[in-house]
Amino acid sequence: MRAAVTGIGTGDASVSGNENVSDQQDRRGGAPAAMSIRAAASTGWSAVLAALGSRSDGLTSDVAAARLAAIGPNALRTHRVRIWTVLGRQLRSALLGLLLLTAVVSFVVGQRTDALIITTILAASVGLGFFNEYRAELASQALHSQMRHVVTVRRDGRVATIDVTDLVPGDVVDLDVGAIVPADLRLIEAAALECDESVLTGESVATAKDPAPVALAAALGDCTSCLFMGTVVHQGSAVGVVVATGGRTEFGKIALGLGEREPETEFQAGLRDFSALLAKVAGALTSAIFVVNLVLHRPLLDALLFSLAIAVGITPQLLPAVVSTSLAIGSRRLAERKVLVKRLVCIEDLGDIDVLFTDKTGTLTEGHISFTTAIDAHGAVCADAVALGLLCNQATVEHGVVVSGNPLDAALWEAPRAAGAADPLAGSQRLATLPFDHDRRLASVLVQRGDETLLVSKGAPEAVLAKCVSVPPQAQVTLDAAFREGSRVVAVASRVAPGATQLHPDDERNLELSGFLCFLDAPKASARGSLERLRELGVTVKIVTGDNGLVAEKVCRDLGLQLDGTLTGNDIDELDDDRLQEAVARTTVFARVSPEQKARIIVVHRRAGSDVAFLGDGVNDAVALHHADVGISVDGATDVAKDAADIVLLEKDLGVLADGVVEGRRIFANTIKYVLMGTSSNFGNMFSAAAASSFLKFLPMLPSQILLNNLLYDTSQMAIPTDHVDEEVLARPSHWDIAFIRQFMMFFGPISSLFDFATFGVMIGLFHAHAPLFRSGWFVESLATQTLVIFVIRTRRPFFRSRPSTGLIVCAASVVLVGAILPMSPLRHALGFASLPVAFFGVIAGMVVVYLGLVELAKQRFFERHQPDSGHRRRSRTHRVHRLASRWSHHGPLTPAALTAPTAPVPSDAPVVAGQR
Repeated sequence: MRAAVTGIGTGDASVSGNENVSDQQDRRGGAPAAMSIRAAASTGWSAVLAALGSRSDGLTSDVAAARLAAIGPNALRTHRVRIWTVLGRQLRSALLGLLLLTAVVSFVVGQRTDALIITTILAASVGLGFFNEYRAELASQALHSQMRHVVTVRRDGRVATIDVTDLVPGDVVDLDVGAIVPADLRLIEAAALECDESVLTGESVATAKDPAPVALAAALGDCTSCLFMGTVVHQGSAVGVVVATGGRTEFGKIALGLGEREPETEFQAGLRDFSALLAKVAGALTSAIFVVNLVLHRPLLDALLFSLAIAVGITPQLLPAVVSTSLAIGSRRLAERKVLVKRLVCIEDLGDIDVLFTDKTGTLTEGHISFTTAIDAHGAVCADAVALGLLCNQATVEHGVVVSGNPLDAALWEAPRAAGAADPLAGSQRLATLPFDHDRRLASVLVQRGDETLLVSKGAPEAVLAKCVSVPPQAQVTLDAAFREGSRVVAVASRVAPGATQLHPDDERNLELSGFLCFLDAPKASARGSLERLRELGVTVKIVTGDNGLVAEKVCRDLGLQLDGTLTGNDIDELDDDRLQEAVARTTVFARVSPEQKARIIVVHRRAGSDVAFLGDGVNDAVALHHADVGISVDGATDVAKDAADIVLLEKDLGVLADGVVEGRRIFANTIKYVLMGTSSNFGNMFSAAAASSFLKFLPMLPSQILLNNLLYDTSQMAIPTDHVDEEVLARPSHWDIAFIRQFMMFFGPISSLFDFATFGVMIGLFHAHAPLFRSGWFVESLATQTLVIFVIRTRRPFFRSRPSTGLIVCAASVVLVGAILPMSPLRHALGFASLPVAFFGVIAGMVVVYLGLVELAKQRFFERHQPDSGHRRRSRTHRVHRLASRWSHHGPLTPAALTAPTAPVPSDAPVVAGQR
């Protein structure tokens, strides 16, 4: 039942005429009326309802459907995959376009065979990238289509649950604590309502809300009568009417300014920086090669085609496809491990975490609470405490079976010892109740038992004892002993309340302590191994619980979790943010904490630079889930907790979570393998081609051969997302480090070039090669070295101590074999190759072995001197906007009508900053 509500008023009689007008407008297919949020904030809520053609019990389904058709979905992102969009990304490269144009010119002037070969290879290259990226995009679309974010609305005079993207102006929405505001709303009702609006205002302090109108000129942050899309209900509950949806909302304007597609991952952001680096290198090489070839009086078109082919060869064209494929494979692997991600970017975020805040029940313990005993203040068995505990009990029992209720109440009913105490309930009548809340930390009932009216309170021992009179000194000693044994303890107290018929929190006073109810939730057998595994992954686990600190400490000791200190909710309240930030870093257990304190702990620890995950499953965890870098819930959690989470575990098991962390790090590690290969061997080979063209009398490789070499190389790397990753790489998060990649390129590139020049010497000095034979020999050598070097670069260990995946071995070996066969195939003349002597393969095999050995030695030396930066990411406000905006993701396009809509004037008789509510 909703708490006492402020802001209830009259004005419904003025609604009907406007609603009829709106209904007629909808039937004609016109767009429904809309208001600016500032106009709504300064107007009485009943007048806003009238202007929007709605009323306090909401819209009809027919009207809502007409409005949705006219305005469009309440969406900010589209996850629709379009073939032409994906293909366009493959063709976006200016280098490819220029190369294709040059090939067309070559065809026109008579070099038709070379032009056709180049065009065919380019088409195959684009097709390879398109196929892999489109397949990954379809997987992403399927993932997003499975995720639903719902909202409670009033439709047809009833409460209903609909998808958040189906909201329209005029819908009346119910919100409770932890909910994300689904659109811009004008408040109708509010009960102790506070909202976190930091995503809009940057202010970390929650804002109190009330339906009373504000001044028309009020700033956005002062519109306390409205709720804004993307903000979080920090406390209380509310009812509001939707004023604006989609891109017309204040949050929507910000989110759409960042684009309509899902946010780019850190991989893709790093790719932009990486591509900028390669563009500079490619630009310098291309220009130099082109000038040198012109100076050597080579044909203009040949020089241009060769230069552009070099530039294309140094560009890792398949990197976007490798990233997308890695994420898609990762989501499937996580699903197999019972980890469901709502967005692909969540996989990357999960791999970054270094601190996990989690509750205790069901995570470190079995999650099955059993009643053990009832004792009085002196530790003696106390049956009266059981009887009173059953009187003050919120469990629902049908035919002797508990069908609902909190775990402690249910455990008390189910206990064999409680069965004998059930008789006193037969002659009792419950007159009034005060449910448990996190401020009072207790629940009370008023019971008529015969001629006696009894008030019974039950809850956290410290809260109940504070309401009692004449508490025996031994009570605290008894209580602490129970806590140290790992028991969850509930205190029970009562007093006679003659003539009382209602209950108020002020009545919870002058109680007499009856005793303590002790419950046990045994540590989970698998938790010790899971905690050890997370520790090996560099993830620090901290416990956040509403239970007593001594109980949490006992569980931690039983499971071998290192204890670095305990803070209670009262301790937290005494610390400012700076002191709390320092304290959190050296604390393991946070006990007796409220939902607001959980969120505050998360926020201050993130501010210290940590990547923070929070695992929770209750309504009171929702706010903290929103504030964490990665919000994690479980399949059996409350709806609001699952809705707030980024990741849902099908089992509440830290081992399952560890699997997710590993998968996130595996994806990043495999992507970096492709990048490091492309910036070392590719760079070296292209530099060698540039240098050789300056002293040879012919081009060292034809443009078509360079492109074919690049296509085969890229094909060999498509199995990288399936590769194994060394345990030591998974032991810590990794991030893009462009400086490290640049150092790697400059260190290993010359080694590749050294063996290219050795190949040049062998071909000219040993085999007296003419142009086709020279090109054939270097084609085979360069493809073999740049493909096989993956087995050295993929690991920091000696390569023979790290096992690659079968798929990677097969792909790499197949490409090297194809490269060796091509110069002897029927296609050799068309491709400009010549058959290679058998002795050449023996020489090249030896050179490849020596090359890989030298790279192995150089790798050890390089990693002794250089390490990538694995520091924390500083996520900006933009990252949070992207994360929130993904909730309003739609499978279709965002229509112009969803971004703009006609604005209805405020009714002339509407009171502005008046007393009407």
